[in-house]
Amino acid sequence: MNDLSWLSRTEAIIGREKLEKLAKCHVMVLGLGGVGSFAAEFLCRNGVGEMTIVDGDMVDPSNRNRQLPALATTHGQSKVLWMAERLKAINPEIKLTVVQEFITPDKIGQLLDYGPHYAIDAIDSVTPKLFFMRQAFERKIPFVSSMGAGGKMDPTKLQVADISNTYNCKLARHIRKKLKKNKIYTGIKTVFSTELPDKNSLIYTDGSNFKKSAYGTMSYMPATFGATVASVAIRDLIEQPLPTKLSWVQTKHGADL
Repeated sequence: MNDLSWLSRTEAIIGREKLEKLAKCHVMVLGLGGVGSFAAEFLCRNGVGEMTIVDGDMVDPSNRNRQLPALATTHGQSKVLWMAERLKAINPEIKLTVVQEFITPDKIGQLLDYGPHYAIDAIDSVTPKLFFMRQAFERKIPFVSSMGAGGKMDPTKLQVADISNTYNCKLARHIRKKLKKNKIYTGIKTVFSTELPDKNSLIYTDGSNFKKSAYGTMSYMPATFGATVASVAIRDLIEQPLPTKLSWVQTKHGADL
């Protein structure tokens, strides 16, 4: 067992047995933008012993308001390589697999072949996100999926819920409809915001990497989503149940709000 003394504050709240369990867990983080970069850091800082991080993007100046790797000094650098260096600096003993590739539908199967115990979906493009959800669901790989953080300003509106219970989220609504075509109605855990998005903040993009538009984003919103998905992953891995009112097993079918 690696030296876990630096995790004494974590051990104080979850105990030695669960701390050692996290040290043996392998978590995959797909996407290292505003949500995924913070999620990866929080997983590492809580002692997850093995991680696979996936992203093919480079830091753009517009990322600086919300993404952990984005600094005035890192423009043009690989997000995944920058994050790998940071995670190693936090925990030099972490076992790290670095995949410097864009997350495309044809690569989802190969990524899941790494065999994570848990996955965090921080993919911000709809088509690859759906491919990941379907395949992870079919393979019975536990995961939590982040819904839309853009166009919203109130971090207190975040909830953890089954995909069937999401509302006021355009991304979640679109995904629900697509999943129904594959007869998937429930059983996918999400983090979403009940706050209605500011439609005036919508920005159209060039359509690259399966992304045609995006909302304006406050710096703290993706980070809050990242913290929440990381907390869900950790609590699932150490079998610390979520509160009943937010539990993904307390679901209903086919919400279309």
